[in-house]
Amino acid sequence: MPQPTTRACPTGYPGYSETLPRKPESAGAARRLVRAALTVWGLDELADDGTLIVSELVSNAVRHARSHSIRVTVTRPGTARVYIGVVDKSRACPEPREPDEEDESGRGLTLVGLLADDWGTDLLPWGKRVWAELHGKKRG
Repeated sequence: MPQPTTRACPTGYPGYSETLPRKPESAGAARRLVRAALTVWGLDELADDGTLIVSELVSNAVRHARSHSIRVTVTRPGTARVYIGVVDKSRACPEPREPDEEDESGRGLTLVGLLADDWGTDLLPWGKRVWAELHGKKRG
């Protein structure tokens, strides 16, 4: 089984990334990674939304992907812009759905859409990256 690995770069791509086992417990590690990156970058105002978004993206990957691991990335393409991504080896694109009121799940992507400034899926040769973009306050 793959061991978690973390790599951090102050600039460039990826800013922060971590390979995690495809298990529900990995959502906690993903939240810590997002919160740490946002704190270092002085974007604490994005931490609550960012951690909720990464929890939903990791939960979807755990539920639907078939690989042993997932990769979480947090990048900063601009002073107040952050991309949070979860990469897995499935090429099936996630689709928001309308759950019934009694359903206990199925609202994650709707929540991501409400919290993120933008979100989407990039197909990769070996799978996909589901990402969300957040905008913080411009400083300066």
